[in-house]
Amino acid sequence: MRSRTRTVSMYGAIVLAVVIALFPIWWMIVTSFKQPVDIYSGVSLVPQHFTMDNYAELFRDRHFGSYLGNSLVVVALSVGISLAVGTLGAYALTRSTIGERIRRLSLVGALVVRMVPPILLAIPLYIVLGKLGLLDTKLGLIFVYAGLNVSLVVWMMESYLGEIPPEIEEAALVDGDTPLSALRRIVLPLAAPGMVATAIFSVIVTYNEFLLALSFTSTPNSQTITVGVSTLIGKIQIEWGPMAAAGVIGAVPIIVFALLVQRHFVRGLTLGAIK
Repeated sequence: MRSRTRTVSMYGAIVLAVVIALFPIWWMIVTSFKQPVDIYSGVSLVPQHFTMDNYAELFRDRHFGSYLGNSLVVVALSVGISLAVGTLGAYALTRSTIGERIRRLSLVGALVVRMVPPILLAIPLYIVLGKLGLLDTKLGLIFVYAGLNVSLVVWMMESYLGEIPPEIEEAALVDGDTPLSALRRIVLPLAAPGMVATAIFSVIVTYNEFLLALSFTSTPNSQTITVGVSTLIGKIQIEWGPMAAAGVIGAVPIIVFALLVQRHFVRGLTLGAIK
């Protein structure tokens, strides 16, 4: 009897935690389909008068097609660049003979870049982008995000690549591979789960970034979706219906990406956890 009560309590707590976690998402989805009069009329868990006007307004009047497209381009290119450069850097650290102390100092130095508050980087980066003529451009954001994410990629991929025995590469070199071909044919496929986990973290961090995107862009041609959502907050009122719709639209790319790579995700998280 006591065991059954404990089991029921455990599952009850799990269900309650899931409901608490999912309720804000459900509320956002429901609000996105409500008319303004229904939003302000009282609490309702379902739309009283179902409407798609909030979504139509975003793409018709609020440039959300441009915002979403800009975010996808910036995230894809910046994460791709940082993953390529950071993986090579992590590989060099794991296979170098510079000594454990220097290697650890190098990793700490790389991580310091991500530890610095973005507000401290905004002004110097703004000056640099201004001199290069990259303000209010997607290319400027790509360079900034790629540079900031390299340190995260190096830190994470160093653990994953360190799990791969060097003897595998040595055998490939004996068979006639060059170091680069051994990296491409042997090491990277084995490190794929770690690369996927690193890519997921980099995508989430880049996609959700707001401060630098707000500082470096000023038109819908280059602004990302986080900046676009902020335009729905006016001086007098907040447009809750379009804002909820914007939240739903903004969440879709991340959800789709996570579903596509989920089979690699858990293995990627645990691959470099145990030495």
